[in-house]
Amino acid sequence: MDAFCGSRFWDPNITLYTDNPDLTLCFQNTILAWAPCFYLWFTLPFYLFYLKCNNRGYIVLSVLSRFKTMFAFCLWCVSWANLFYSFHGIIQSRTPPSVYFVTPLIVGITMLAAMLLIQYERLHGVQSSGVLIIFWFLCVLCAVGPLRSKIISNSAEDQKEDRFRVTAFYVYFALILIELILSCLKEKPPFFSPVNLDPNPCPELNSGFLSKMTFWWFTSMAIQGYKRPLEEKDLWSLNADDKSHVIIQRLQKEWDKQKQEKQQKKDVSYTKSSNNVMNHIADGPEETEVLISTNMKQKQPSFLKALLRTFGPYYLISSFFKLIQDLLSFVNPALLSVLIGFIKNTSAPLWWGYMIAASMFFCAVLQTIILHQHFQYCFVTGMRLRTGIIGMIYRKSLVITNSAKRSSTTGEIVNLMSVDAQRFMDLTMFLNMLWSAPLQIGLALYFLWQSLGASVLAGVAVMVLLIPFNAVIAMKTRAFQMEQMRYKDSRIKLMNEILSGIKVLKLYAWEPSFAEKVLEIRKNELRVLKKSAYLNAVSTFAWISAPFLVALTTFAVYVTVDENNVLDAEKAFVSLSLFNLLKFPLSMLPQVISNIAQTSVSLKRIQQFLSHDELDPNCVETKLITPGYAITVHGGTFSWAKDGEPTLKDINWMVPTGSLVAVVGHVGCGKSSLVSALLGEMEKLRGEVAVKGSVAYVPQVAWIQNATLKDNILFGHSQNEQKYQTVLEACALKQDLEMLPGGDQIEIGEKGINLSGGQRQRVSLARAAFSDSDIYLLDDPLSAVDSHVAKHIFDKVIGPEGALKGKTRILVTHGIHFLPHMDHIVVLVDGKISEMGSYQELLQQNGSFAEFLRNYAPDEDIEEDEPTMIEDEEVLLAEDTLSNHTDLADSEPVTHEVRKQFLRQLSVISSDGECPSKMSTKRKMCDKKPLEPPVPKKGPPEKLIQAETTETGTVKLTVFWQYMKAVGPIVSLFICFLFCCQNAASIGANVWLSAWTNEPVVNGTQQNVHMRIGVYAALGLLQGVLVLISSFTLAMGGIRAARALHAALLANKLHTPQSFYDTTPIGRIINRFSKDIYVIDEVIPPTILMFLGTFFVSVSTLIVIMASTPLFGVVIIPLAIVYFFVQRFYVATSRQLKRLESVSRSPIYSHFSETVTGTSVIRAYRREKPFILINDTKVNDNQKSYYPGIVSNRWLGIRVEFIGNCIVFFAALFAVLSKNTLSAGVVGLSVSYALQVTMSLNWMIRMTSALETNIVAVERVKEYSETETEAPWIIEDKRPTEDWPTQGEVQFMNYSVRYRKGLDLVLKDLSLHVKGGEKVGIVGRTGAGKSSMTLCLFRILEAVEGQIKIDGLRIADIGLHDLRSRLTIIPQDPVLFSGTLRMNLDPFNKYSEEEIWNALELSHLKRFVSSQPAMLDYQCSEGGENLSVGQRQLICLARALLRKTRILILDEATAAIDLETDDLIQMTIRTQFEDCTVLTIAHRLNTIMDYTRVLVLDKGAIAEFDTPSRLIASRGIFYGMAKDAGLA
Repeated sequence: MDAFCGSRFWDPNITLYTDNPDLTLCFQNTILAWAPCFYLWFTLPFYLFYLKCNNRGYIVLSVLSRFKTMFAFCLWCVSWANLFYSFHGIIQSRTPPSVYFVTPLIVGITMLAAMLLIQYERLHGVQSSGVLIIFWFLCVLCAVGPLRSKIISNSAEDQKEDRFRVTAFYVYFALILIELILSCLKEKPPFFSPVNLDPNPCPELNSGFLSKMTFWWFTSMAIQGYKRPLEEKDLWSLNADDKSHVIIQRLQKEWDKQKQEKQQKKDVSYTKSSNNVMNHIADGPEETEVLISTNMKQKQPSFLKALLRTFGPYYLISSFFKLIQDLLSFVNPALLSVLIGFIKNTSAPLWWGYMIAASMFFCAVLQTIILHQHFQYCFVTGMRLRTGIIGMIYRKSLVITNSAKRSSTTGEIVNLMSVDAQRFMDLTMFLNMLWSAPLQIGLALYFLWQSLGASVLAGVAVMVLLIPFNAVIAMKTRAFQMEQMRYKDSRIKLMNEILSGIKVLKLYAWEPSFAEKVLEIRKNELRVLKKSAYLNAVSTFAWISAPFLVALTTFAVYVTVDENNVLDAEKAFVSLSLFNLLKFPLSMLPQVISNIAQTSVSLKRIQQFLSHDELDPNCVETKLITPGYAITVHGGTFSWAKDGEPTLKDINWMVPTGSLVAVVGHVGCGKSSLVSALLGEMEKLRGEVAVKGSVAYVPQVAWIQNATLKDNILFGHSQNEQKYQTVLEACALKQDLEMLPGGDQIEIGEKGINLSGGQRQRVSLARAAFSDSDIYLLDDPLSAVDSHVAKHIFDKVIGPEGALKGKTRILVTHGIHFLPHMDHIVVLVDGKISEMGSYQELLQQNGSFAEFLRNYAPDEDIEEDEPTMIEDEEVLLAEDTLSNHTDLADSEPVTHEVRKQFLRQLSVISSDGECPSKMSTKRKMCDKKPLEPPVPKKGPPEKLIQAETTETGTVKLTVFWQYMKAVGPIVSLFICFLFCCQNAASIGANVWLSAWTNEPVVNGTQQNVHMRIGVYAALGLLQGVLVLISSFTLAMGGIRAARALHAALLANKLHTPQSFYDTTPIGRIINRFSKDIYVIDEVIPPTILMFLGTFFVSVSTLIVIMASTPLFGVVIIPLAIVYFFVQRFYVATSRQLKRLESVSRSPIYSHFSETVTGTSVIRAYRREKPFILINDTKVNDNQKSYYPGIVSNRWLGIRVEFIGNCIVFFAALFAVLSKNTLSAGVVGLSVSYALQVTMSLNWMIRMTSALETNIVAVERVKEYSETETEAPWIIEDKRPTEDWPTQGEVQFMNYSVRYRKGLDLVLKDLSLHVKGGEKVGIVGRTGAGKSSMTLCLFRILEAVEGQIKIDGLRIADIGLHDLRSRLTIIPQDPVLFSGTLRMNLDPFNKYSEEEIWNALELSHLKRFVSSQPAMLDYQCSEGGENLSVGQRQLICLARALLRKTRILILDEATAAIDLETDDLIQMTIRTQFEDCTVLTIAHRLNTIMDYTRVLVLDKGAIAEFDTPSRLIASRGIFYGMAKDAGLA
């Protein structure tokens, strides 16, 4: 080398051991000049390949580009000038050394390459080139040294080099500096790139290289989020590569390839087996069958391969970054050891220290940038995986066969989409740990072995032992979680029943008994929580103490094995930082492995679902058909599953175009199957089916989308107002629209929950009528509607004169009176067509059709009552299909029952954010009875249910204070004190360690080693114990707070007046009990634990550094200010992004479960593409808020870690500055602390954010714990006597009442007097105020003016329970609670067994109850669904008989009850309550014709009040009513 340069290549005396270092000329001309060139040539081939694949169109030649090219050209010229100068030297016969020929040649060619690359990038649309920025940066970096030495040697006037070469170098330096600056600027977007129509494109695509590396492009959103809460419209659109349809197309293509490969293999196996059969006819075909099936089982196409091919290459980039980051993470411990060596070495020149500090900083910054690039690639891969999987499952669910669909419930399929796709997403974060963890562990052990030798194994043994320990704890925790989930489910279920039946509880004064039950469950739930808190405390202890225990064992073994082993600062602190590096991979490995196990299960499930059979699109011929016919079937045999029994056999059937055909037959004879076969929904085993033209289909159970009523009818067709109105008129929907709030813009809840069964069916029919198809398949659409409506629809829509005349209509029906109007009738018996022809022909044949008529004819007269029954059934059906669709919006499962209930109460129908222009009309189901009188229309209707407010902006400090109060202020302070102590112990241990390492070495050994080890161990274990105590105290405090907050919420909700429940959807209250209480129980305490932990670690780091190098105090303040700002910006933005993400997530799942239930309808109308599009849009909307959420974490990470890196830099720098006053141990202590701080700074912000997001739960629970309450239950000094009321005399005096503030009076100035023992009937039209009167007696409504007296005592003066427990009511709708029958009759266990049986006998239930094996312990299901309505009514009667008070109020049931039960109840009341005052709200006048008096109410005032006979004689309102009822 020396000969090559003509001088020394390396001279340590010039370079290292001097206060004024310099590099030899040879080193400058070779290594420094060549390094950037090698970098460029090495990356060029990869980069060119990348550009070839990713072409974004070319950029117009700009001024910037021209300048860059020009300067690169100048650089090339400078290099060649140098080369020619060397040749000139040869001519001058002073031959320069070879290096002066080689170096300019290499540099010149490289500059030429760079110049060409600038242009090549421009043609491929690169706006900012990372490769070139790094290249120019390296050039400048490598030229700084030579520049310095040239300036020094020039000023020293000893010319080693020619003036020409020096000048050329200055020019070269100036040019590369300019190039570096220019390359940091970015070009305009490419020309001809697809025009971006996005109103709000993501700035990432057009941002420069440096901006991408530091995520600077995100800053604009962070600032916006800080100024005001972000909204949907502020989100950027997704990058093209992240959009659903792009990703799914790629994945679908790979998946199809996999399927084809498998198909080919399968075909091969078939041919083999068929040869076998040919050769061995005798063996029979059995074996070959087996052969095929085993082959088929193994060869499911591999979804994993498809995923790897689609997302693998992109993910590998992240693996590459991870590798570099892993290697870099070991550089800082090495530099630490060099730094400690430098501090020990008194003769070392000071500039070494600066170099070390600078390298530490540079290395840390590089590590930060690379780590976050790695995360970005991981998260984006995860996001794309989820999009891809959701899209594939959605598309598959539209084509899957019915038999395959039956093998998994809707809930399971939705879970594939939510839970399983989420698992893949989570796995991408950690998948790289599979190879990275062993690598990190290996490297760490290697370096530890270097410094400590075999003693390391002792430490590693401790680590390995801790793994199973943690695993056991994790297993136990999971078991506890399951148990706690069970309690939580039952608590929510009970709460749900309480809230649904709250009115009944109030009327019976049963609240205390139910509150006790809830608190009992809650006690168990908290008991389990407490157990898992013990466990968590232990695992936290293990986690925090692990690095310490490992260090302790290693050091102890190291010093005790051999006297001459000396623990110095270098060994101790470098080992400590290596042990800290080990902590992460060791804890991650088991987690990754269990994650992979879970994901492989998910993969199998998804793969199985995607490999299900698909419907054959060609089983129904649509092109060719016999002329004149719309539908032909020849020899068709169909079944629901390929290998199943045929449901329809030998169907031969031809339907002429434009005819009206009825399909009739008994239940289960295959009518619906026939319709499905025509739609291609069944497996065709044999035969031909042809259907010509477009099809409209009305299924038996109407399928309604969660959209406006109008959208449901239009179903994607363009609007035609006139046609739309005629369809509404024909389907009898006009009247309904007038009743529904919002008309046809009413938002319909999931599964059409806020429409009655009949309305749903009519909407479904209207959809078909509007679609204007050629063929209409109507599967019994008239059964769910009332008979007069059915007639109207038949005449106006389906029948020979209806809107559809001239179309081909196939009607499955049970309604016999429609049959004479049919052109053809097909009779099905057991899956075969037994006869067909016109009505007259079939009657004459006297076959199965005539028998069918005879069977159905007697039912004709009760046709009127039938619809209600069917409607009930339909509701049940809807419930069944719900299955276990979990609500995944908040990663917190809501149980099956609750879900069912939610739908039943229809808490709030959330608008899906499809069309924000429409107000989503939220309405509670008030079908049972209208509580308020219909208000005359004035302006827009007042909304019954106010929209729920979402919290935005920062959380007030008062909320934290409320939580602290719930935990207990003393406990809170004690917890903080414990954390201080624990960190003090930790600092103490490390300070002690640094003092130990400074102990002087005598004769190659250290003194009092055992004392040193002992104290070190004691301090460390003290820290561990304090951790244990503090995390346990915190958990206990958290549980205490949870108990207090829940108890307050429950107590308030049971004391809340009824009006609150009328205006608040139950779902919203339940949400407080489930979601928010869950957060308070299980999310807030661990978050606080993490927050306090990271906070104190950060503080203690700063204290240690300040103590060792006080100068550091100067830097803290600016760093803290930056940190504070980053924290505020991040928290504000990320919190809102999280909210937006969870809001946009549930529509994906609800739209999906809706699609799964309605696939046959979607397919019949050929609407698959639009639905796929809706799904893609919903997923995109969700990812739109998820993506900035990921980036916000990266943005934060880079900024916070930069602050951490500055701390490391200054700690090292000040250590170097005060080198002479510091011992090596103290420097080791302060820098090793600084190296750890980055992590805790980062997590501290994340925890602040999580805490602010979750503490809102406390606020929400508080809000509902402080709503206004009703009067006290018991007023001690005003309690009535035990036997009150003795007479049962009731007096209303000038009484007025209204439902809620702001509404009109329901009863106006009412005065009446009922004597004890009178029987009074109360009648009046709907909304006259009948029910309100009873509610006033129970003080469910409080008087506006006037008063009620019972036996002369003002009821407003006594406690509510005293009042309500002395009155008895038999309410209109019987409410039962799930539990035993005895609990439903007597929740307080007041009565003896004998009394209960007696009451049951009188209420005619004794036979039923004694026939049950469990007798009184018979379990009633939720809402008493396992009893008939009549039985439920009788149970309410039994409750009344048990209480037997002097006043009985009977709110007569309207429709639900059958006449027989009604008679029983009336009879019992007449005999058993003979001497009581009875007030009956009558709907059927015959029950009250023998009462003492009748009260007629009209519009809230008394119209008539007299004996029934006189009222009829006076021919007033009552007479009119009696006449209508046929009693007068």
